Amino acid sequence: MTKLKSKILVVDDNAGIRSTLKLLLPAHFPEVEIIASPKELMSKMSSFKPDVVLLDMNFEADINTGNEGLFWLSELKRNFADTEVVLFTAYADIALAVEGMKRGAFDFIVKPWENDKLLGVLEAACRKHKSEFQAKTPAQEMSMLWGNSPAVSDIHRMVEKIAPTEASVLIIGENGTGKDVLANEIHRLSARASKDMVSVDIGSLTETLFESELFGHVKGAFTDARADHTGKFEQANGTTLFLDEIGNIPLNLQAKLLRVLQNRSITKVGDTKAVPIDIRLICATNKDLPQMVCEGKFREDLYYRINTVALHLPPLRERLDEIEALSTLFIQKFATKYHRQVKGLSPEALSLLQRCCWKGNIRELQNCLEKAVILSEKEYIQAADLQIDAQHLRDITETANPSESLQDAEERIIRQAMKKHNGNLTLVAKALNISRPTLYNRLKKYGI
Repeated sequence: MTKLKSKILVVDDNAGIRSTLKLLLPAHFPEVEIIASPKELMSKMSSFKPDVVLLDMNFEADINTGNEGLFWLSELKRNFADTEVVLFTAYADIALAVEGMKRGAFDFIVKPWENDKLLGVLEAACRKHKSEFQAKTPAQEMSMLWGNSPAVSDIHRMVEKIAPTEASVLIIGENGTGKDVLANEIHRLSARASKDMVSVDIGSLTETLFESELFGHVKGAFTDARADHTGKFEQANGTTLFLDEIGNIPLNLQAKLLRVLQNRSITKVGDTKAVPIDIRLICATNKDLPQMVCEGKFREDLYYRINTVALHLPPLRERLDEIEALSTLFIQKFATKYHRQVKGLSPEALSLLQRCCWKGNIRELQNCLEKAVILSEKEYIQAADLQIDAQHLRDITETANPSESLQDAEERIIRQAMKKHNGNLTLVAKALNISRPTLYNRLKKYGI
């Protein structure tokens, strides 16, 4: 049997079984953890992140109903739905094991077991976990596509400098620009890359769930808190924590987040004990946080705490050189998904994509190409397949010298806008449909 690159977590209170599996499993799986009590299960899941859990069905002495195993199976599937669970059961409890499979267990193994049978089931569970994980991983998260525009080149150089450090990073950009992909790239280049980055969409958290999801809770802290829950901060211990849409945190909860960041420790809901944390923080937002600070909607001290380094990710309309590479990636992804024989874009289709405004940025481009792959009847997507309305195209009718370079044309247009709006940078940026940080870069580049 080939040694799979998978993690196995065993939960069994029988010392003899633990000793036997400690000898057997590491010969076939590179990472194996074995614990005696399910009380450690949730914290171990967060720190170890196993692919498969081998879970005993009975833990309490003199009580052999299997209900303990079914309870912990439910907790695993509720909190770690992607992890496969294999049940470990005595012959008399086969009916309960079958019930466990109805509740989401991958399979069950009857004690005493045959080694080949046990290894075969664990291997199959690992392969299922790997295949489903890969299927759920968005293609654009595989790597960062770096364009050649001045603004993106500046970001690339900055990322290479800051990624190996522990500096907190704030990524600012419109929806759909790939802020999460940039966060992943920073993590990939950091000293913490050996562990997965932990991501939280702050915008999806209600006020009632905020503390529990971020900081965790203990059993009995509130109704339905039937077991300890490890929050995202503790899950990210030793790695990177990415807080997306940080600008959506209600003002009354910002103080709690600030306290955690200052003290580098969390206190779970319903508990009094402080738990130290070691995280590298990356945040992202599409909001104007300095303006929110001025309006009293975002704490100034929290803003400076998360903003050691700020990266302004330009919208796609300012990164037109990336459209071809992004399109190739998305076409490959959707051609595979929908079993289509589409190989790429026709020159006319590419030209049309590069003329679009892309107010929804990369996310809008992805949706456009998904539909085009489905509709296309040829090997190469045609302009008509894109179904792009004229209202979505940039105005490129402005007169220009045919021999004028792109850089000369850009400088001329910026100077015209500066003159027209009397140097008002806010109005100039709005007229050019670019962000203020991008305008600053252009003014510096052309010495305006």
